[in-house]
Amino acid sequence: MGAASPSAGAPAPASSSYLKVLLFGCAILVISTGARSSFGLFLPEMTMARGWSRETFSFAIAIQNLMWGIGGSFLGAMADKYGSLRTLLLGGVLYVLGLLGMAWAETGLGLNLSAGLLIGVAIGGTSFGIILATLGKLVPPEKRSLAFGIGVASGSFGQFLFLPLAGWMIADLGWQTALVLHAAIVGAIVVLAFGVRGDTPAAGQGGEVRLADGMRDAFGDRSFHLLFWGYFVCGLQIVFLQLHLPAYLLDKGMPANVGAAAIALIGLFNVIGSLGAGMLGQRYPKKWLLSGIYVARSLVIGLFLLAPLTTWSVWLFSAAIGLLWLSTVPLTNALVGQVWGVKYLGLLGGIVFFGHQIGSFLGAWLGGRFFDQFGNYDLAWALVIGFGVFAALVHAPIDQRPLGERRIVSAA
Repeated sequence: MGAASPSAGAPAPASSSYLKVLLFGCAILVISTGARSSFGLFLPEMTMARGWSRETFSFAIAIQNLMWGIGGSFLGAMADKYGSLRTLLLGGVLYVLGLLGMAWAETGLGLNLSAGLLIGVAIGGTSFGIILATLGKLVPPEKRSLAFGIGVASGSFGQFLFLPLAGWMIADLGWQTALVLHAAIVGAIVVLAFGVRGDTPAAGQGGEVRLADGMRDAFGDRSFHLLFWGYFVCGLQIVFLQLHLPAYLLDKGMPANVGAAAIALIGLFNVIGSLGAGMLGQRYPKKWLLSGIYVARSLVIGLFLLAPLTTWSVWLFSAAIGLLWLSTVPLTNALVGQVWGVKYLGLLGGIVFFGHQIGSFLGAWLGGRFFDQFGNYDLAWALVIGFGVFAALVHAPIDQRPLGERRIVSAA
C-alpha cells in the first residue's frame, strides 16, 4: 500500500514550516533518546554502590518504560488538543527532576519514583510520540514516512553520541556526577521546545479535536489491535538488549567499554536503518516491511548466541541489530497516520506505543528477574527470539487501506 491519501489529514504548509520543526524536533530527540539509552551503563555501577540486586534496578527501568507508555498516551492527546510546546516543556522539566532524583536515590523506592515514574513520564513528553505526531500534521503524506525516518535516525544518533560520553563520565567522574551532567544536558530540551511550534492549537483544531472519535475508530478496527501487539514485541526486544546487553557481555568476561561501544554502534547503524526504513515505507507495503524486520531481528540474535563470543562478533552483531533497531518506529507511526489519519496521531500513536512499552516493561524486568533466579540470561534470550517470530505473523493480516477508503468500499 502506498502513502496515505491527502484526505487523511489537513493540507500541509510550505516546506519551510515543517523543516524548522524537523530540525528542532531532531535536536530534542538526540538529547531525549541519547540520555535514556545510557541507563544500562549505570546498572552495574549503581547496584554495586547501593547494594541493590539487578532486579531492583531493572524493575525501576521497567516502570520507566511503562510510565513512558501511559504518559505518552495522555501527553500525545494533550499535544493533539493544545499543541506540542506545552507537552515538551512539561516533559523537559520532569526529565531534569527525574535524573537529579535518580542521582541521589538510596532505596529501591526512590529509584522507582525518580528513574521510574518521573523519567518515564518525561520521556513520554519528549520522545518520538510527540515529535513524530507533530511532524505528521505538517509534512505532506508523500513525504511523511521519510520525515519519520529522519526523526528516528536523529534519536539513534543521540544514542551513538551519548554512550561513549556516558561511559567516559562514569569512569572518570563517577556515576552520580554523570547523572547530574545528564540532567544539565537534558535541560536544553526546554529551550529547544520553542522551535517545535508548528502544530499550534489552531492548526491542530484546539478544542474542536474530539479525541473520543479517534479512539472509537481505532479500537473498533482489528488492524489497530494487531499493530498494538506487534509493537509490544519491539519494546520487549529493544529494551532487553539496551539494558542487559552491557551486563551480559561483562558477565562473559568482556571489558566494560565493549558493552558501551556495542550500544553506541547499534545507535550509529540505526541511523542508516531508520532512514532506510523511512524511504522503503514510501514505496512498499509497511506491514510486510515490519514483518521482515522482526524475522531478521530473531535471526540476527540467534546467530549471535550461536557464534563464538569475541569482540568482533559483538561489533558485527551491533551493526546488524542496529540496522533493525528502531526501524520499526517510522513504519509503525506512518502506518497509523496512513490508516487512521493524522488528526489524532498523537493520541493513537501514543496508544499503539503503550503496547511497545508493555513489552519494554517485561523486557527490562524479566531480564533482571531471570538473571537473579537462574544466574544467566538464557531464558530471556529465548523469549526475545520467539516473540520476534510472533510479531512477524501478527503484522500479516493488517489492512493498510485508509479507514475512509474502506468505508466507501463497504458502502458501495
